[in-house]
Amino acid sequence: MSKFRLWDLNPEQQRAATHENGPLLILAGAGTGKTRTIVARITWLVSQGVPPSGILAVTFTNKAAREMKGRIAGMLDSEKASEITASTFHALCVRILRTDADKLGYKNNFSIFDQGDQLGLIKKIINRVTARDEKLDPGLAQSMISKAKNNGWAAPRDEETVIGAVYARYDRELRALNAMDFDDLLIQAVNLLTEHPAVREKWRSRFRHMLVDEFQDTNNLQLRLVSLLASNDPPNVCVVGDDDQSIYGWRGAEVSNILEFEKHFRNPEIIRLEQNYRSTNAILGAANRLIKNNPRRRGKNLWSPQEGGDPVHVVCVPDDKKEAEFVVNEIGAIRAGSNLPWEHFAIAYRMNAQSRVLEETLRRQRVPYRLVGGKSFFDRREVKDILATMTCLLNPSDDVALLRIINTPPRGIGPTTVELALEHSAKAHNSLFETLTAPEFAEQVSRKTAEAIRRFSEDLAATRIHLLTPGADAADLVSHFLTESGYFEDLKRSCKTPEEELNREGGAKEVLRTLAEHQKRSKSGLQGFLDEMTLDRERDEDKKDDAKGVTLITLHAAKGLEFPHVFLVGAEDGLIPHERSKSEGTVDEERRLFYVGITRAMKSLTITHCVNRTKFGSAMYCRPSPFLKEIEGEGVLVEGYHEIMNKPVEEEDISASFASLREMLARD
Repeated sequence: MSKFRLWDLNPEQQRAATHENGPLLILAGAGTGKTRTIVARITWLVSQGVPPSGILAVTFTNKAAREMKGRIAGMLDSEKASEITASTFHALCVRILRTDADKLGYKNNFSIFDQGDQLGLIKKIINRVTARDEKLDPGLAQSMISKAKNNGWAAPRDEETVIGAVYARYDRELRALNAMDFDDLLIQAVNLLTEHPAVREKWRSRFRHMLVDEFQDTNNLQLRLVSLLASNDPPNVCVVGDDDQSIYGWRGAEVSNILEFEKHFRNPEIIRLEQNYRSTNAILGAANRLIKNNPRRRGKNLWSPQEGGDPVHVVCVPDDKKEAEFVVNEIGAIRAGSNLPWEHFAIAYRMNAQSRVLEETLRRQRVPYRLVGGKSFFDRREVKDILATMTCLLNPSDDVALLRIINTPPRGIGPTTVELALEHSAKAHNSLFETLTAPEFAEQVSRKTAEAIRRFSEDLAATRIHLLTPGADAADLVSHFLTESGYFEDLKRSCKTPEEELNREGGAKEVLRTLAEHQKRSKSGLQGFLDEMTLDRERDEDKKDDAKGVTLITLHAAKGLEFPHVFLVGAEDGLIPHERSKSEGTVDEERRLFYVGITRAMKSLTITHCVNRTKFGSAMYCRPSPFLKEIEGEGVLVEGYHEIMNKPVEEEDISASFASLREMLARD
C-alpha cells in the first residue's frame, strides 16, 4: 500500500510531483528536498495508473541509485517498487546493449573492461608501439583516450603520433576481444539507438516516463541518450538539477544542458525549489549574494522558514599554521560547549595539498578525523616517492626504498636490469644496491646501463656525504637532488590534468617544507624526520579502521553532503578562484564550487583566509578571495584573528563548558 501523501510536500514540490505530461525541469536548489520530490513524483505517477515498469529513473552513481530504490520501496508496495528501473547511465547502457549489440558488430556477451583492465591493455600497447627513447605514461594515455571518446573523436587512422597509435590499436584490440570500456558503453548505446529505429522504438515504448537526477552533471553523450529514449509527443522527460552546483566542467559536464533545456525539449514546465531545509538564513543569504554574480544562470533565491542562527564568520589569520590551529581550537570549543560528536564538524578546502597542515594539527591535538575526497597525505604517490628518496640517501641498502625510486624518474636502469640484480642479490645475500654497483654485475649489462648505474650511485653518494655533514641543510640538499634527477619534470609529465599537476607539485613541496620546519625545531636530522613520518603513517593506519571524527573534505567531494558545523579554509585568490580558472575563463565554475561549500553548512559556517601561506617551501603573501566581497551583507561578520584571540571568555560560556565536561565525565 502506498505511503505517499501530497500534503507532506511544499507547494512547489507538489507542483513538480503532480506534473502530468510533457517535459519538466525541476530546478532544485541546495538542500531543497530534491530526492524527496523525485520519489514523490514516481509514487504519484504510479498512483495515477502509470505502470511501474514504464518508469525509468537515471542517476550518476550506484550509491544514488540504491538510495532512490530504498526511498521508493518505502513509499510503494514492494512488488510495484521492484518493477521501477532506477539505475546509473552506464548500467542502463549495458541493458540496452546486451540484447542488440550484435547489430553493431559485437557479440551480445561482450566483456566490460574496468579501469584496471583498460590500463593493463594500454600498457601492453605502449610497449609495442613506442621506441626505446619514447615515453608515454599509461594513466595519461588512458585519460586522453577517455576524453577523446567523450568528445566524439574517432581513433585516428594515420597513427602519426604516439598517443594516436596507442588509441587506434587500443580501439582495434577492444573490438577484437569483443569488449567495451565504460566510455564505449555510452557511445555504443547512443550509436545503436541512432542507427536502428526499431531498437530505439522498442526502448521508447518500454519507458513512458524518464526522470534524470543531477542533470547539470550530464555531458553531451548522456544528453543524446536521454533525447533518444524520450517517448511521446511531447516527451515525458523530467530532469532535476541545479545549474548553481555544476562543478564538473573539467571532466566533461555541460552546464549548458540545463541552461538550454528548452532547446532540446520544447515548452517545458519549469519549477524552482527554493525552500531550504538544511541551512540558516544567514548562510543562505551569503550563498545567494555570491551566486547572483554568475551571469549565466537560472535565478533562484534560497530561503528558510527558520529564524535566528549564528552569523557567517569570515576570519583573516596570519598564516596556514595559525589557520589550522584556529579551526581545530574552534571545533574543540564548540564541541565542549554543546557536547557534540566530532562527526558534526567538517573542514572543507579547494586543494588536496591543504589537508597536510590540518592533518598535522588534528593529530597533534589528538582529534579524530577522516579524510574524504582525497588520499591521506602519506598515501600520495609523490609523498611516498620523496620519503623513499630520503631513505635511500641515508641508506642505499634499503631495498624497498631503492626499488621505488630507481626508475622514478627514469634513469636508464630498466626493469630487466632490476630483475637480474634482484636474482643476484638474493643468491649472494647482498642488498640490491651492493649488487648493482658490484664490478662483476656491470659486466653482465650493456655499457649504457652500466654507465646509468654508475651515475645514479655517484649522485647518491655525493648527496649523502653532504647530508652527513654537521649543520647540513637537508631540505635544500634533498630538493636539489630531486631537481637534478628530473623528478619534478617527470612528476609533471605523468599527471593527467593540470589540476592533478598542481596537487602533486603542492604535495611534493609540502614534504620538503615539513622537513625544513623539522630542522628548525629538532637536531635529530633527516633520520629523525623519517622516524617521525613513519610514526605518523602508523597513526594513519590505526585510524583507517575507525571512520569517525572531524571530516576533512575537498569542495568537489562535499557536493551532496551536509554538516552542522562547517569550516571553509583557504578562501584566497589563486586557491578559490583557482589561478588557472582566470586564464581558462572558468571563474564562474569556481564561484559555483564556493557556493557548494557554503551550502553544506547547516547551523554554523566559518570561512578563513591567510595573510601568508606556505607554498613551495616559502611563505607567500595572499590576497583574500574576491568571493568574500561578494558574500558580504546581513548575517556575515568579518573578524580579525587577533581580535578573536584577545576577546575575553564570557562567564556563561565558561559555565556551559564546565557543565558539558561534567556530563562527559559522568558518562565515562
